[in-house]
Amino acid sequence: MQFDAVRVDGEEGRRLADWIELLTGGDPGPVVAEANGRRGVYFLVPPGSTTHKAWPRGVTRFNAGPAHVSYVPVPALTGRTWPLSWRCLPTAADRFVHPLLLRSVVRELLV
Repeated sequence: MQFDAVRVDGEEGRRLADWIELLTGGDPGPVVAEANGRRGVYFLVPPGSTTHKAWPRGVTRFNAGPAHVSYVPVPALTGRTWPLSWRCLPTAADRFVHPLLLRSVVRELLV
């Protein structure tokens, strides 16, 4: 499966995940959280959806595609994978966080 990802670190990332969950009725698409280090929160979005778009400071983009290779930590669906965990599990192979909604909420929280 290919996807792009957006990472927001620390409390800002957790606050962003809270808002995205609230706005989507608890089903925002796949979201991964790190428990250590920068405590990043990774929002998995459709391939190609982070390129050629302006994102605020504090956002790290990871792009998919033949010309880009990015490492995005993804936990196993079951079992222990500390320090990674699914904040929101993937529900279908083609289900991602909606990039326009994510960018809108990011702009409200991080600007």
